Amino acid sequence: MIDTVVFDFDGTIMDTNNVIIQSWQHTYRTIKGREGDLGYIMNTFGEPLEDSMRNAFPEVPMEESVAIYRDFHRERFYDMIELFPGVEEMLARLRDEGYKVGLATSRLRVTAYQGLEKYDLFKYFDTVLTVEESVKPKPDPELLLNTLAKMKSEPQTSAMTGDTRLDIACANRAGATSILVGWSEALAGKTKEDFTGDEVPDHIIQTPAELFGVIR
Repeated sequence: MIDTVVFDFDGTIMDTNNVIIQSWQHTYRTIKGREGDLGYIMNTFGEPLEDSMRNAFPEVPMEESVAIYRDFHRERFYDMIELFPGVEEMLARLRDEGYKVGLATSRLRVTAYQGLEKYDLFKYFDTVLTVEESVKPKPDPELLLNTLAKMKSEPQTSAMTGDTRLDIACANRAGATSILVGWSEALAGKTKEDFTGDEVPDHIIQTPAELFGVIR
């Protein structure tokens, strides 16, 4: 029986796809003088930014490409993000029904907090942990396990909900129920047969309301 639900931020509760893609394209234009391949960019969703930048732009110091990306991203983040439809209703229902609710994101604290404050979402979460609260990034389970520990929850009675392979592997490695959301662009249209190993989700949901059918 699930008593705790932990969410990823980007692509799960918050639609940040546009600002992420535009930040990437700005970085490509600045460094390479052209835009990057959209498919390649989307495949980086959920990765630590430093790793993604190091792989995409080996010709420049990683710190330089990260700074170009983050300066653009920070200036536009607040105005470009949107809450996915049905998410706030889902969070409110979880609280009303007595579930513990957490957030475990690889995003920096400053922008994650901006998004939560913009839509007044802090009231729905018992615990919010960002990349600064872990040493090892997803898919390592550290961030999720730290989040559960703060809520005094056990992995076997908890679910992790996210939109990337890294989120699913993180949940599976922690021993929690893994739930992939189908409303984000990262893995839209995928079925369980599209995944292997510890990236296979226990459940795939297409709308926030469907969450309640898999955690009971």
